[in-house]
Amino acid sequence: MNNRAMIAMSGGVDSSVAAYLMKKDGFDCIGVTMKLYDNEDAGVSSRKTCCSLSDVEDARSVAYKLGMKYYVFNFRDKFNEKVIDKFVNSYLAGMTPNPCIDCNRYMKFGLLMQRAKELEIDYIATGHYAVAEKNEKTGKFELKKSADKNKDQTYVLWSLTQEELSHLKFPLGKLTKPEVRKIAEENGFVNAEKHDSQDICFVPDGDYAKVIEMRTGKYPKGIFADKNGVRLGESKGIIHYTLGQGRHLGISIGKKAYVTKLDPEKNEVILGPEEDLFSDELTAGEFNWISGEAPEKKIECLGKVRYRGKEAECEAEQLADGKVFVKFKEKQRAITPGQSVVLYDSDTVLGGGIIRPR
Repeated sequence: MNNRAMIAMSGGVDSSVAAYLMKKDGFDCIGVTMKLYDNEDAGVSSRKTCCSLSDVEDARSVAYKLGMKYYVFNFRDKFNEKVIDKFVNSYLAGMTPNPCIDCNRYMKFGLLMQRAKELEIDYIATGHYAVAEKNEKTGKFELKKSADKNKDQTYVLWSLTQEELSHLKFPLGKLTKPEVRKIAEENGFVNAEKHDSQDICFVPDGDYAKVIEMRTGKYPKGIFADKNGVRLGESKGIIHYTLGQGRHLGISIGKKAYVTKLDPEKNEVILGPEEDLFSDELTAGEFNWISGEAPEKKIECLGKVRYRGKEAECEAEQLADGKVFVKFKEKQRAITPGQSVVLYDSDTVLGGGIIRPR
């Protein structure tokens, strides 16, 4: 392998410090920002999102400061197909997707890694808070939690393969966020105090339903019903609601109610008491085992069903159709189709997949 590295630069402080650390370690680096969408794709513009013009300017500023060549790659068409379209179709199917996972899978570790190979660059480095290292005993690459547990991003990296991990660098894995900002300040980076992006890049104002309607046409209104099929009132349509939602429902039924299920065929939002949200099992599709090998029998591990959720004790078993069945020891709240379940052995990621509708 050579010592050439492509740094995925979003314009934020994390990827900028990742670039600095790779240069410090002696890598011959180039900086790259992916152009993923135009304003008309999202229908809005915002300074809070990644990949905006100001982000490109910040990334270019840091790259030039570090003496790195810098490029912008236009991946808009593929982003529309692999991320935005999938996001829209998931909501239409009554699921709640996490597009950041698809962006990592198809863009950063798909298209960008392919472009790096075409340019004969062996490594991709990103500003993710995670650790990728080779286990010398097994010969396998492992994905582990970062030193900063509050910033750990392994939940959105479960799709990584052994081949991808062998070409990836996560320079921030052993650092905390305050340490990263300190490095940026010491080096005079323009984005040292820049706030982290909190929104989905193509839904910068948080109104994901507006994006769906813009791309599909006016979405029809639906109905609220209870689990027995009794009509409770009119809803705005399933794309406006998520499992577990208990506020801003726009309906009063005399008692506290939560969204307990979404029925895309009937465009029906099922309401019920909070206890109806709890379940101790799920089935996940598109499952990826980080080692590249599924366990031959049921395993005990920890499972996490949302990015900011806590891991819980569970058992996982590979099914004959490739899906994975997960059984928790204690019931979990609002296990949401479209979100991911990620399995851990202590700090090591075993694998992950997309939670399927029940």
